[in-house]
Amino acid sequence: MLSPIDELLGRLTSGGRCHAGTDIVAALVSRVHALRLADDVIAGGDLIGSALRELDVAVTIYRQTSHSDEVGRRLLGLVGEFAQITGWIAGDAGRHRRAAELYRLGIGAAREAGDGIVESHLVGSLAYQISNVGDPVAAVGLAEASLAAAAPIPSARARALAWDRLAWAHARAGDVQATVRALGSAAEALAAGAGEAEPSYLYWVDESELQIMEARAYTELRRPLRAIPLLTEVLARYDTARTRELAIYSSWLAVALVDANEPEEAAAVAGRMLDLSAGMSSDRARRRAAAVLRR
Repeated sequence: MLSPIDELLGRLTSGGRCHAGTDIVAALVSRVHALRLADDVIAGGDLIGSALRELDVAVTIYRQTSHSDEVGRRLLGLVGEFAQITGWIAGDAGRHRRAAELYRLGIGAAREAGDGIVESHLVGSLAYQISNVGDPVAAVGLAEASLAAAAPIPSARARALAWDRLAWAHARAGDVQATVRALGSAAEALAAGAGEAEPSYLYWVDESELQIMEARAYTELRRPLRAIPLLTEVLARYDTARTRELAIYSSWLAVALVDANEPEEAAAVAGRMLDLSAGMSSDRARRRAAAVLRR
């Protein structure tokens, strides 16, 4: 039995003009969330083809169907959601220019839909990518724009994530005081949000995620004694099925241990990290493995 989306696409392929209703919106919501869950356990190089096809389906449905104004707004917001996760996957596949294009596509869609949370998430994702593979100073400006988009919205996780992205951009730019302030604001934003309705796509933004970013920022700033306890605590309880993230976060612990003049322990953590990331089609994991080997 065909899904509502497959039936709709079949009619569109045969040249018909089709109507999209709330059932199509619900089906796309399910598909974009499934893509996020797949990204939790599958590296970008293995997932990028499927992600691009899913984004293309969302864009096609928005452009080639008739729909009410409300459904059209929801479809545009979903194009933004698909663009965000596909951009993230493209970045993990090492396709950084394509990722930036996808983020900008999503920003335009989310802005037109009036979806400030999705817009903030997309701008913050672009800021994060530029922090890592571009100009951290430019990334600070983008992260501030992400924060401005999230500020008036009743989502503690969106505000905390925006502050986290800003903290990372400041850390990459070497601004210690601004990094510490942003990390504190991220923790305050998350703690102040009890009872707020949260979008499903921010399911991963929690205290552990903020701890990881705090530890990474302190490692980047060469403050290993602040970073090591945080990373050790988080990694001890981390989901071992998420191999890529486990490898990446272990790489930060290895570097922090080097900075703390603990070479034997650093070598042991680095060895585990390299074993975890061997053969993984993830540019993020490859970059972190190279950073560990350099140190």
